[in-house]
Amino acid sequence: MPEFAELLKGYRRFRRDVYPRQRARFEQTIEEGQRPKLMVIGCSDSRVDPAQIFDVDPGDIFVLRNVAALVPPFETSTAQQGVSSAVEFAVQVLEVRQILVMGHGRCGGCKAALDRSLVDAAPGEGGFLAKWVSLLDEARAPVVAKYGKDGPEAELAMEFAAIRQSLANLRTFPWIAAKEASGELKLRGTHFAISEGRLYSLDEGKGEFEVIE
Repeated sequence: MPEFAELLKGYRRFRRDVYPRQRARFEQTIEEGQRPKLMVIGCSDSRVDPAQIFDVDPGDIFVLRNVAALVPPFETSTAQQGVSSAVEFAVQVLEVRQILVMGHGRCGGCKAALDRSLVDAAPGEGGFLAKWVSLLDEARAPVVAKYGKDGPEAELAMEFAAIRQSLANLRTFPWIAAKEASGELKLRGTHFAISEGRLYSLDEGKGEFEVIE
């Protein structure tokens, strides 16, 4: 299969061109440890790599990626807490100053939440995905009421709603709410439009996403 061979071509370009240029930076992070000041919670979609979009150096951002860039609300009863542990580490250990939730256009996870096409699927056939995106059930209701569950307008509205939901869920974490209230931590929402190559930022005061020039 050629996929791994293609990855190795990229690795060799990295070793030849990028690593020598960034070697001092890597060595600094080895000596001092990672000290990112910003966490990005993004989607696993292969087209929206935060490091590429923001053109950052190694160690600049702490990244968590999952389907639809979702954050479950704070709770302690679930045995496995992948998202919560990453958020806890970023905020409490690394002491990041900002958390950026970055959704994107043409998001398959948001579309699945919107049309519920997988709601009755078994695990391995879409059931895991359906359960995960059910985190958006509450956010979905007003979207469907206004736009229906099909079409580009509905999908975009669902993507925006997912970002707002993840921000709201982050604020259910006690230490995040406390640090935001004290000014130690800033939460932001953004949406990357793949078709335009543009980033939109959520103005929570206006309740609108505005393009960043």
